[in-house]
Amino acid sequence: MQDEHPAKPTEQDDAPAASAAEAPVSEPQAAQPPDGTDTASDEAPAASPDELRRQRDDYYDRLLRATAEFDNFRKRTDRERRDLAEHAARDLLADLLPIVDDLERALAAEADDGEVYRRGVEIIYKQLLELLSRHGVAPIEALGADFDPNLHQAVMHEPSETHRDGEIVEEMRRGYMLRDRLLRAAMVKVAKA
Repeated sequence: MQDEHPAKPTEQDDAPAASAAEAPVSEPQAAQPPDGTDTASDEAPAASPDELRRQRDDYYDRLLRATAEFDNFRKRTDRERRDLAEHAARDLLADLLPIVDDLERALAAEADDGEVYRRGVEIIYKQLLELLSRHGVAPIEALGADFDPNLHQAVMHEPSETHRDGEIVEEMRRGYMLRDRLLRAAMVKVAKA
């Protein structure tokens, strides 16, 4: 006779069913990048939209303030540079006025003697050179020097057997330096051997 009791399931049969029923339901994992790095640990928690708007407004306000400060700085610097140039020009012009007065007196004087008139003009010329010197202007000594394109402007070449090649034989217009910078190049005639 057969046993009338149904067969009891063995522990082996219950194990897969129990483990499937007891296993926790896991959340779907984020897709991993192809290089295998974990992006979840690198990202900060997402900020709320209100927090993002606040940050955006703060950055925009900072940008506007920095732009306005830079614009004010640029305007102030331009104004100071202009004032400095006007001040320097005013000083030079004030120093020139006595020389202009001397020239006006020389032109108004009745001089029959040409030599006296010439001496007066020479005195005024020396005053002008002294004024230029006080303001840092010095003439370039070009005659007899070698031609330097940084200081001289050659307007003529003259074949010469008595001068070396490139020597300045005539100065047509004097050049000037303002301290260590070229103010005006000397206009010269250069010898060609």
